Amino acid sequence: MINDPILLNDWHVVARAEDVPEGTLVGVRLLGENLVLWKVNGQILAWRDLCIHRGTRLSLGRIEANQVICAYHGWTYNTEGRCVRIPAHPEQVPPAKARVQTYQVRVRYGWVWVSLGNPEQDVPTFPEWDDPSFRKVFCGPYPYRASGPRAIENFLDVAHFPYVHEGLLGDRDHTAIEDYEASIGSDGVTADNIRIWQPDPDGLGQGAMVTYTYRVFRPLTAYFVKTSAGPKFAIYFAVTPVEEVECIGWMWLAMNYGYDVPEEDLRGFEDRIVAQDIPIVESQRPELLPLDLQAELHLRCDRTAIAYRKYLRELGVTFGTA
Repeated sequence: MINDPILLNDWHVVARAEDVPEGTLVGVRLLGENLVLWKVNGQILAWRDLCIHRGTRLSLGRIEANQVICAYHGWTYNTEGRCVRIPAHPEQVPPAKARVQTYQVRVRYGWVWVSLGNPEQDVPTFPEWDDPSFRKVFCGPYPYRASGPRAIENFLDVAHFPYVHEGLLGDRDHTAIEDYEASIGSDGVTADNIRIWQPDPDGLGQGAMVTYTYRVFRPLTAYFVKTSAGPKFAIYFAVTPVEEVECIGWMWLAMNYGYDVPEEDLRGFEDRIVAQDIPIVESQRPELLPLDLQAELHLRCDRTAIAYRKYLRELGVTFGTA
């Protein structure tokens, strides 16, 4: 188990709820730990993916009568994670310590969130989720061979738009970023009034200035809302820390316009954007995000990244950071 109380006691997305149907064992990985997900009577459970007998992955087994049966020796576990049957000794009552490690689960926004510890906070809020005027489109999952904090920091960065996303989110003839403020509070990081020029911000074929507001709700959950001359577009971004230099990104788009645009077009656009980001993020060195602000050069356009690094340092996040 990793020694990072902040991330251990936080909530992390590990799957889409629809990808965990009844009768199926689903193996996932979080913070260097193998987990098995399964659904019984409409409730999704998350366990350590390890039979306590000989260390076989339970995800290789099967579900029968609302019980998980290990593929190796048939040890059988009930929904509480307690072993209730040892086939080699059917007359024996399994010892009390014959239990698998179980974890807390929340299902929110169509995602399965798991905590390996004891979270004091709920799953981070998604401001537009309950607003019926916003259309929601799921995008991802997006695997990165990079640390989770690197992926989040890239999401918070607008200065790369004219270069990495030229013609889509930015233009090299409009690279200047006006000054803005970023702050750290009890509810995370906020960066307001980030104004940039985009070639086609609303899909109307006309360039315009847009304004971004970024929020970092938790170390690996971030969000922005973009406004222009009326329409609003938001992205809720959660990153799963699989390993120190391996993560998975999950996105919801929310927009109060463009209801006639096919979902596959919206998803395809975001897939293209992330595909441009991934090789950049994977190339960054050091691989772990430096929290010492003296380790790299920073400009005023980096205020959000600076605030994010300070926030992680103040919390004491160590997994994926240097």
